[in-house]
Amino acid sequence: MAEAFNDLTLPADKAARYAEVAEEIASVLDGEPNLTARMATVASMLANSFDHYFWTGFYVVDPARERELVVGPYQGTLGCLRIAFGRGVCGAAAESGETQLVEDVHAFPGHIACDAKSQSEIVVPVKDAAGRLLAVFDVDSDRPAAFDAVDQAGIERILTATFS
Repeated sequence: MAEAFNDLTLPADKAARYAEVAEEIASVLDGEPNLTARMATVASMLANSFDHYFWTGFYVVDPARERELVVGPYQGTLGCLRIAFGRGVCGAAAESGETQLVEDVHAFPGHIACDAKSQSEIVVPVKDAAGRLLAVFDVDSDRPAAFDAVDQAGIERILTATFS
């Protein structure tokens, strides 16, 4: 695996790194059916590919508790254990089914501070081939406005290829 992407380079370079890591993830996961293994691999490989990632992981829809997410495979400091749909950035992504790109988490209504170092965040819904919500993929940064449309497109592409 190539060294982590340094966010001081050009957006085209960042897009190229997302494409490269997407190929690496696909190669590693080829033939692996287990959902937990797939999530753990995606979280690990993305966390180690980008310097601006501080916390990287999944919150999985809990089938035993309606409209609630439970922490899944992740890389980083302690994450929140459970998040209700509609609560915080992860809950907003689960509720709406849309990616949440937040430049300043402190300005987001109802933000849940799992780690006080978090400054910006992107959360992408993870759906299966039938379009059912499986989880949300959450990436936090300790830098403000760390994520942009390049991150969104790269992450969405990887998650669609991996879980749909």
